Amino acid sequence: MHDGGQLRLCVYCGSSPGRKPEYLDVASKLGVLMAAHNIELVYGGANVGLMGALANAILSHGGSAIGVLPKVIEEKEIAHPHLTKLYRVDTMHQRKEKMMSLADAVLALPGGLGTLEELFEALTWSQLQLHVMPCGILDIGDYYTPLLKFMEQGSEQGFVNTRVLAQLLVSHSPEAAIRGLFPHLSI
Repeated sequence: MHDGGQLRLCVYCGSSPGRKPEYLDVASKLGVLMAAHNIELVYGGANVGLMGALANAILSHGGSAIGVLPKVIEEKEIAHPHLTKLYRVDTMHQRKEKMMSLADAVLALPGGLGTLEELFEALTWSQLQLHVMPCGILDIGDYYTPLLKFMEQGSEQGFVNTRVLAQLLVSHSPEAAIRGLFPHLSI
């Protein structure tokens, strides 16, 4: 967990734009909102897909963005050339660990297997009390609705910790996500 003065939000999201235009639109709106409220972005460091849209929006509105990019996928995910800071790490595990260590909260936007894996690791670490930061999902266009139903079933069947599931903030707009993760901010 981040110990500095400026708030930092770790955002997990796709290196692809997805099929619905609203995914890129909401990622950009989140970046603008973060810049307006002086929330620094911590993310995967790429200049493509939702990651690129989010970073471009925050940077073009005067905010700052920290990227964490593993050398093993640097060729696939083109490093954003204008980041405030870019950490290059050796492995995907180091990427997740570094991102979490830099952040005050975690938010997942739509993404693929990597995004899901990052989200589940953050939730698992919360369950194990390895961190106490809030975790959320920005459920754009009901992208995460089937996953949330599956997690509820897991809870009903005794496999998913009800406390962790209850603490997972699910929102449908960037404003609601920021309000839920950082309740002391006026948004």
